[in-house]
Amino acid sequence: MSSIVIEDGLFLIVLVALSFPLGHYIYKVMTGQTVFLSRVIVPVERSIYKLMGMNDEDEMSPRKYAFSVLIFSVIGLIFVFGIQMFQSSLPFNPENFQAPSWDLAFNTAASFVTNTNWQAYSGELSLSYFTQAVGLGVQNFLTAATGIAVLFALTRGFIATKKTTIGSFWKDLIRTTLYVLIPLSLILAIILVSQGVVQTLAPYKEIVTLQGGSAQTVPLGPAASQIAIKQLGTNGGGFFGLNSAFPLENPTALSNFLQLLSILLIPAALCISFGKAVKDSKQGRSIYAAMLILFVVALAVLTYSEQYLAPVFQGVMASGNMEGKEIIHGVGTSALWGAATTAASNGSVNAMLDSFTPLGGMMLMFLMQLGEVVFGGVGSGLYGMIAFVILTVFIAGLMVGRTPEYLGKKIEAFDMKMVCLIVLVPPLLTLFGTATAVLMPQASTWLTNSGAHGFSELLYAFTSMGANNGSAFGGFTANTIFTNVIGGIMMLFVRFIPLVAVVFLAGNLSNKKIVAASDGTLSTSNGLFVGLLIVIVLLIGALSFLPALALGPIADFFTTIK
Repeated sequence: MSSIVIEDGLFLIVLVALSFPLGHYIYKVMTGQTVFLSRVIVPVERSIYKLMGMNDEDEMSPRKYAFSVLIFSVIGLIFVFGIQMFQSSLPFNPENFQAPSWDLAFNTAASFVTNTNWQAYSGELSLSYFTQAVGLGVQNFLTAATGIAVLFALTRGFIATKKTTIGSFWKDLIRTTLYVLIPLSLILAIILVSQGVVQTLAPYKEIVTLQGGSAQTVPLGPAASQIAIKQLGTNGGGFFGLNSAFPLENPTALSNFLQLLSILLIPAALCISFGKAVKDSKQGRSIYAAMLILFVVALAVLTYSEQYLAPVFQGVMASGNMEGKEIIHGVGTSALWGAATTAASNGSVNAMLDSFTPLGGMMLMFLMQLGEVVFGGVGSGLYGMIAFVILTVFIAGLMVGRTPEYLGKKIEAFDMKMVCLIVLVPPLLTLFGTATAVLMPQASTWLTNSGAHGFSELLYAFTSMGANNGSAFGGFTANTIFTNVIGGIMMLFVRFIPLVAVVFLAGNLSNKKIVAASDGTLSTSNGLFVGLLIVIVLLIGALSFLPALALGPIADFFTTIK
């Protein structure tokens, strides 16, 4: 257990140490300051603006900003859907894969356009290199950049005074992609290739195994480039069906550590960027502290559950619950990855989550059910947590009889309506999708297990889609018309309803004047507020999902203990 604590501690130290300089860098990029890459990238950036026929000084109203995000995403949805349906006629398809069913293609397109990366397929068995790289890989960059762009639109809303614009979506999108996502992905991809992650356009290779001398097909492809951005952009979609549990996608302890670090790096750094952008670094650090506390507590519970609460293995396996886990990773690293991937909107796995203990599986679900605000997706996690901050300020204001304020802006009725959309749409749609699936006559045939664990499999699937996470619990037959269509619609609604609400919240805040702080102004950067914020986040999550969790993992725990 001591080695697990050391590993977790080292991971957190490296994460925090790297997040501060990266946060400062992102702040400079998004505020138009010169950075060390400017000499190389500025000419490219200007060429793109010229090609698009846009002036980089132009700004958008909230309505135009939201419309730009939506129309851009619709085009991406059609593009990814079309590539899948015509992949048999497109290049770089050495295995001659045919088009998937229309409902699976829709689900996959919706999944990657919403930064969910829920996968009801195995990539090496159904998608060509062209589809993976040009369809899915490109969306990994663009959806991550969209989340960061909307976050900075909200940030401008806090610092602007009586202004009707919140920046340019196209400029935000381009700068995020060119200055942040591409350079980091290039560095990580090169390191991953050095560790043995495949990156080739060669066809699959037939080999003869050492044991038994039987023939085996080894899938190949341009994987490293997609894996880098899948982790950095909190996308999570694996090039191969087994995701980061597959040795050609995650072959060594170093590749595992770097991929783990990449999952949380940008979401953590954006807390620092936010504090710098609103000219009050304490605000960013207080949100960062709340996220870290929630993450560490979740990691501790998850690790303890996997190490000591597997009754089937008590007295047999001193190493804890190793079912479904790779020996190279063990309980500690698998628990750390599980916590990171469900805290962030990532969804990649290096172990089979269906084999986690009941309480371990519950913690994975609950991290997503909190709204994926414990770091969360790049951009989307932080603007979700800011919505909780505003909700906390509002509740605290009601308790003392004052008009709530945050960062000098009075929080009024319209702001709270937008906050409610941001906070409540994901749990409502998750519960709606789960309830609808349970009522389907064929629901039992989709599950590997019956009883409480079977319900956990179903609840996890719709939690993953309803939280734009994309991780798979396993044991659930995902590729059905019902799941593909309902799940695809859910992912679109959960992504874009809160996103549009954030944009309009930004516009409303931008149009307000900044109110000077007074003796009665609630401090939002001290330990008391951090504690109150954590309580509100946990309270909303528990009120929304405790009954469903009681039917699933909690009941599963009490029926498996001896």
